[in-house]
Amino acid sequence: MLIFSAACDVPSRYSPDFTTPWKHSPDPSCHSTLQPYIVKHSPGKGLGAFASRHLEPGDIILQEAPVMRIRPPPFQDGIGYPMKEMGASIREAFESLPKEGQDEVLSLHAYTTAAETASPDVDELVPIYRSNAYTIDKEIALFPKIARINHSCRPNTSYVWIARLNKQVVYATRRIEEGEELSVTYIPLLRNRQDRQKRLDQYGFKCSCEVCAAEEDELIASDRRREEIRQVFNNLEPHLSLEPAESTAARKIAHAMAVESARLVKLVEEEGLSDYYDRAYRIAAICHARTEQWEPAALWAHQSYQLRMMADSQSHETKEMEVLTERFLTKWEQLRSQSKP
Repeated sequence: MLIFSAACDVPSRYSPDFTTPWKHSPDPSCHSTLQPYIVKHSPGKGLGAFASRHLEPGDIILQEAPVMRIRPPPFQDGIGYPMKEMGASIREAFESLPKEGQDEVLSLHAYTTAAETASPDVDELVPIYRSNAYTIDKEIALFPKIARINHSCRPNTSYVWIARLNKQVVYATRRIEEGEELSVTYIPLLRNRQDRQKRLDQYGFKCSCEVCAAEEDELIASDRRREEIRQVFNNLEPHLSLEPAESTAARKIAHAMAVESARLVKLVEEEGLSDYYDRAYRIAAICHARTEQWEPAALWAHQSYQLRMMADSQSHETKEMEVLTERFLTKWEQLRSQSKP
């Protein structure tokens, strides 16, 4: 079954060098006669999405507007969302769909928990929604086509909600070969395998991705890296600053943060967590800028900027990294000019 995917609303790849003008490059998938993916059987997973052609990082795979979106009732600690109220909202949104849309929703996989099975108050649509929906802003939305993309703890695609387009956009985060299964993450990934599996229990499957199915020594190393990455993010992000480090103590702390940020980038890249690359590069850029190491600061900033361009060229985060890249490049150029004889 070939799935149509419009891919021309947002830009795709961006030039990796500093010499190309900062303008949106045309999306090559707009000119392709072959759509980016097909849906077919995935062993042990039911249906899945597979690349129908070779994809490069930044290629747009799918853009989809939500067929349903609800504002959930207040979350209750230790309980979660009240299922009866959730069910009423989901049912109301469902009933407003045409029959074709309803059939598409009902065709999605649903995992029903024991509590849902035992409760007569739980609408049959609740397990479908819980198993397939995504959080967007303060709402929970359902994208039936995106829902066909299965989970991996080292996904090869990422997604972003772009409110101005009213679309969720899925794009490649690394080179994907023709016939390769596409994957996203359903959960935060900076946890060990045991914790990740607990989070995945709500979807009713045991993850068998390349990370979770690795040999024991590889799995231990992966768990350690992910725990370290989470720790370093937590240690560095609250203390990011572009204010000059003037005192001896402040300069010492700034230098240590720069060293740690470079280690963070290495860990994230070793673990292949492309969802976290732009965040790690941003931290490294700012930490190196504070120590006036303008060359690595500019390079890290540019890399973060490229990745944010892939996700959404007009987001606040992208604009921030564009400004920082230009600023750090200027400083680097000034430093190089001063060093010339």
